[in-house]
Formats: sequence, C-alpha cells, structure tokens
Amino acid sequence: MTFRNRLRLFAVSGLALFTVSASLPPAAASGAPEARHPKGGGLSATVRYTEYGIPHIVAKDYANLGFGTGWAQAADQVCTLADGFVTVRGERSKFFGPDAAPDFSLSSATTNLSSDLFFRGVRESGTVERLLKVPAPAGPSREAKESMRGFAAGYNAWLAQNRHRITDPACRGASWVRPITALDMAAHGFALSVLGGQGRAVDGITATRPPTVAPPAAGVTPKEAAAAAERLLSTQNADMGSNAVAFRGSTTANGRGLLLGNPHYPWDGGRRFWQSQQTIPGELNVAGGSLLGSTTISIGHNADVAWSHTVATGVPLNLHQLALDPADPTVYLVDGKPERMTQRTVTVPVKDGAPVTRTQWWTRYGPVVTAFGAALPLPWTATTAYALNDPNAMNLRAADTALGFSKARSTAGIERSLHRSQGLPWVNTIAADRSGNSFFSQAQVLPRITDELAARCSTPLGQATYPSAGLAVLDGSKASCALGRDRDAVQPGIFGPGRMPTLKNAPYVENSNDSAWLANADRPLTGYERVFGTTATQRSIRTRGAIEDVAAMAERGRLRVGDLQRQQLANRAPTGDLVAADVARWCAALPGGTAVGSDGAAVDVSAACPALRRWDRSVADDSRGALLFDRFWRKVTVGVPAAELWKVPFDAADPVRTPRGLDTAAPGLSRALADTVTELRAARIALDAPLGKHQFVVRNGKRIPVGGGTESLGVWNKIEPVWNPAAGGYTEVSAGSSYIQAIGWDDSRCPVARTLLTYSQSSNPNSPHYSDQTRLFSEGRWVTSRFCEKDIARSPQLRVVRVHERR
Repeated sequence: MTFRNRLRLFAVSGLALFTVSASLPPAAASGAPEARHPKGGGLSATVRYTEYGIPHIVAKDYANLGFGTGWAQAADQVCTLADGFVTVRGERSKFFGPDAAPDFSLSSATTNLSSDLFFRGVRESGTVERLLKVPAPAGPSREAKESMRGFAAGYNAWLAQNRHRITDPACRGASWVRPITALDMAAHGFALSVLGGQGRAVDGITATRPPTVAPPAAGVTPKEAAAAAERLLSTQNADMGSNAVAFRGSTTANGRGLLLGNPHYPWDGGRRFWQSQQTIPGELNVAGGSLLGSTTISIGHNADVAWSHTVATGVPLNLHQLALDPADPTVYLVDGKPERMTQRTVTVPVKDGAPVTRTQWWTRYGPVVTAFGAALPLPWTATTAYALNDPNAMNLRAADTALGFSKARSTAGIERSLHRSQGLPWVNTIAADRSGNSFFSQAQVLPRITDELAARCSTPLGQATYPSAGLAVLDGSKASCALGRDRDAVQPGIFGPGRMPTLKNAPYVENSNDSAWLANADRPLTGYERVFGTTATQRSIRTRGAIEDVAAMAERGRLRVGDLQRQQLANRAPTGDLVAADVARWCAALPGGTAVGSDGAAVDVSAACPALRRWDRSVADDSRGALLFDRFWRKVTVGVPAAELWKVPFDAADPVRTPRGLDTAAPGLSRALADTVTELRAARIALDAPLGKHQFVVRNGKRIPVGGGTESLGVWNKIEPVWNPAAGGYTEVSAGSSYIQAIGWDDSRCPVARTLLTYSQSSNPNSPHYSDQTRLFSEGRWVTSRFCEKDIARSPQLRVVRVHERR
C-alpha cells in the first residue's frame, strides 16, 4: 500500500472512530466543536492532535493545507493573530487609541498612530496587490497564493464557529476580532519582509514634514551617526537572535548529519512560533515552527533534511542623500534634472477623536525619512533630505523559499530554493541532511552595495556609517550611484546568489548572530562586501562560547541527537569561565571586604566573594551565585568601557580566545559589585540563592523556574528575563530560546527529532497548552516528534477533527 493510500485510509478510519468524541483542543474556545463532515463542498483539512496540542495537518492541496493551518492557528492564537491583522490594516488607533504603543511585532512604530499611518499607506497605495501580480520567481508562486487564500478561509471558518466561545481574555468579546482576507495575509507577510528596512524606520517615515512646514530637527555629526547606526543595527542588542549548528556526517556516530536550532525570539506577541506538521500526500511532508500568521514552516525538518535560521548581520536597507531644488524642498535633483516627490496622504480613524491626516513623501529610491531611530536624526532641510531604500519592499517570496525547504531532500535542495526564490529578508540558513552534509549560507535580500560603490558614492555621513555599521548613505544626486543588478539576482538592486557567503560540508557550521566570518573557525569566510558584515573583528561572547562548544563536539566525534540536547540545556556561561575566578580573587582581596557604591556609601561585600568562588559557572535553575554574577556583570558592561576591561586585547589571529584576562583594576568594577550586593539585599535575595528561585515565569498563578541567561553571559540557551525585584527577581521572560529542535537520522525513514516550544502553543491562559511545554523546558525535558504515520497513530492523546468551510 502506498504512503498516500495509507494516509487516506488512516484519515478516513480516524474520522469514523472519532466523529463523536474528537474535538479541537480547547485553546481559544471552550467547549470546542465536535468533528463534522463538510456540507456542500468548500475547503477542508484533517487535523490530528498529539501531545502538547501539536497539530498534524493533512490536506489534498495548498489551498486546503492553508485552510487547516489557518483554522488550527486560530484555535490556539486567535487574539494574537487578530491583533496582527488590525496592525496591517492600519486600524490600531481606531480600536486602541492613537497614543498607545504596539508590541513591535510587525514594526518599530512607537505609537499606534505611527503604525497606522505606515500600514494604511501601504494598503492604500496598492503595494501588496502589485507584488501579488508579479510572476514567479520574482513574485509569489501560485502555491504560495493559494496557501494564503486557504489560511484566510480557515481562520474565518474557525472564527465563524467559535467567536462567541473565545475564552482568551486578551480578545474575548472584542469587536476588532474580525474575518480576514487573502490580502490581509499577504500584507502580514509584507510586514515581516520589511521588518529590518522600512519597518525599522516607521516613525521617521510617517513624521516627515517639508522644512517649510516645520523647522528641521538638529542633526548629528558623522561620528555620532556611526555610533548610533552601529547600536541600531547590532543583532546582539535586538530582541531577535539565534544559535544554530549543523554537523557533517564525519563527526557523527552514524555518518548522517545533525542539526540543532535555537532561535531567540520574543515570548509574547506576533513573533511567537507555533508548532505543527503539514502534509500534502505525495507532495509535501514537513514539521517545525511557523511564525504566527505564516502559512509555511519557518524552521523545521522533513524526512531527509533539517534547517534553522539565525538573524544575520547583513544590513537590508540603505539611504540616499538627496540634493533638493533650492526653490522647492519637495523636488530633488538627479544629474541636475528635477524630480518631484510623490505625496502619499493617509487618513487614520481614531478612537474617540477626529481622524488624523498626514502626508508621507516618496522618491525613486523609497520614502523620505527624517530619523532612523531616536538616536539618528536625518533632518530634512532646504537643501538636503534622505530617502530609504528597502529592497525587501519588493519581496513577497519568503513563503516560496520555505516551501522549497519543505520539499527539499538534501542541503543541495535547500541551496536551490535559496537561489531560485531569494526570499529571506534578514536571516542566515544552517542545514544538515541524512546523507551527512552540512550547509551555511547568508543568503538574504540585501541592497547591492559593493565596497567599490560605497567608496565612490558615499556622502560624508556614509563615509562614517558604512565602515562602522554597514549602513550606506549614497549620493542620490548621481544616476551613476544607482545600485545596479547582478545577473543571477531575482530582482534589480540586490545581490545575486553568487555573492552570498556560503560554506558547505565543513565538520561543523555554526552561527550565533555574528557575521559569516567564523561559521567554522578553521575555515573562515572572507571576501564578501561590508554590507553583509565584518571580517577579522571581535566576536560576541556568545559566538565565542558557541564555537568553543561545537568545535569540541566535532573534534570528539561520534555525535548523536542526545549530544545536541545536552548542548542546548547545559546552560554554560562562557563569561563566567572567562572572569569569575578573577572576580572572586579580587573580591576576597578588597580592603576590609568593602566596596564603594554609586551613592558613595561603603558596602560590605565580603559575603559575595565565596558565593562567586563556589558558583558552578552555569545558569541552570539550581546554580547558586548565578544571579549575583548576572546582576554584577550587567552593571560592569554598562559602567566600564570595554577597552578597559581586558588585559589581552582582541587578536584577529586568535578570535575565539580574545579578548581575555579581566583587568580588576578597571574603574567601576568595585562600584558594580557594591551596587549589586545592595540591590540583592534590598530585594531580600540571598547572594547564593539558587537561580531558579528568582528567575521564573508565572503561569496560572504558579511559578515555573527558567534556566538560561542574558546575552552578555554568552549562554547558548539565551534568555532575556524581566527584572522585578519587588516580585522576587526575574519574573518573566521577554525573549530568548523559542522553538528548539535537535534533529538527526538513523536507518529508518523517520527522522530522530526532539523539539521544545519554550512558551507552549497558546498564549491563552485558559488553554491546556498555555504552559505545558514551558514546564518541560524548566525540567530539561523534550518532546519526541511524531513525524511518521505509525508514531502519530500511537499517540495516547490522539484527537482527530476534520475542519471545513460551512456552505
């Protein structure tokens, strides 16, 4: 019997067995509906739920698969999804008021009004509709568009049948929870695509005013701009990052590949992952995590290949400095010829107030922008303005890249998908396959800024920002400074696949959000343009710790999936290994056991010294002294210049081991220790308290300890907790480890897969899947993936439902 027929037989028999008792998991709705057979045709899918509410969605084609995915996502996350659709429609001010802040899931907008002005402008200009009409591969494929149509229909069908039974307090009874369209789905995809470009500068786009209307803001010096750009564009300071490593078969126990993916994303809001398996018999069979509102698997595996992503260092935008007509600041000159800016006037409805109308200004390069983050003003004067170029504003191809991954049978198939659709806006790709291949590529959509172009066309501002941060500011008055086109690029103005930093079949390939340079420390990648990232520069402590770990693993060899699981949850703090012993000795030698705090008072810190000495250099929940070191090191990194911290400076010939040697004479070190001891005592936290007693999340009134640590500690299992000493310490997690997967293969057709969705499937506190995987994460336990049919059928918690449109 063929796989297709076995699957159909199982679906039919499952429905016969579960017609009376099966139901959707009671996630966003209470008293979920019984499984029903479709009436009068329409889209439909079979959804089989296994442990932890993980759905396995089976459908006959892409529209029906999208339908099942939309239905199942709505069942778990209707409020979060609905909030995102309000955002991309530009209706946040209408429902929530203009001054409140969005959750930053879909843009950097600091107010609802700014968000609405941007997204309503996108909608009214027809931007997304035009992208949908672009033929593949430059535009989305028929399969991708059918998936979007199906998702909208599935979401709407769930909503029609469950609106009055929504139990999630975040949107129960809310008028803003409404049906959606396929255009809403595409607009959501567009928002994710431009997240690193236009989405990063929404306030600066929507606040533009010609200088005749309002006086321009003060500018900054090139040196100040360079520092601001570096801070803004650093992935180490973002709420999204990741680790991933792929091992070649030469390092594993059976000659097959291994992959560990550990994306660091927000724990709340629209950039959460959601776990599922998607199957079209004979066409596609893939499992993994999807960003909410996505029709495809974002990070995952199939029977033959696994992949993960890490946020890349490539800068997906650039600026063009415009020379303006002295007689009219809304006219700019290119080779001396005047071009008038295009006005985009947008009106936003406002709750309990009059509508607000604003005008945005657009050029051949993109929108005029008057700021790039609060620290980098870009004043529009009588002679100068700045336009933002974002090539991902022409990119609605991410779903096609993901579909290519889902159907790939090797890392070569992953590479073909990257080359064919070029749809990834701001991430690297790391992959491994059952044949033992490893793969890394920084194949992202970047403006085609070559170092030669930057040298020839940078303005004085760009001469400072490009070397320091990769942000090009080009002379927009010269047509010769246009970005041009690579022959193998799917759209003009971007790099083609041949320019992408790529490394194949190294013993390991790893990335922790630094540039591609040290994807493998023994085979450094060089020769790429500055806009992709740096070479021969200092790496983050997380990158250094990760390379130490994975290089040692590869050298040891005979690796199995269990080794990946241990690496993920070992919770080693590389910073602790680097400096904790020195800190403890220095502490013990302080005269009188005292240090002077920021307020000038002497503080007895003697009890901190043995706590630091005995600390096991990890951030596991039972680690004593970890919280003390964490709070101390945070103060050190803020209060002591990096150049003053180390005795041995960075050396490009020894990048994993330098800088090192803590300089305990550095000013500010004793102040940081005194302030830390004072802080913990004021919060009544013992200096040697177990970390998990004071680093936890609260779910349904119960504390769940959480291991892991912040960026500056270099922990693979990155966790960014929220400090609230009055409530007991770190009482929530803002971002960090999210959808984790450890994937390998044996001689069977079923992959050896272990997964964890750290914050669980649903953000609804009334769902049984609100915190079940969070408890697993706390306890260091994993979910054994049920990918093959026999494993799904054996699930003791199997529930089957056939979802459909009512006609």
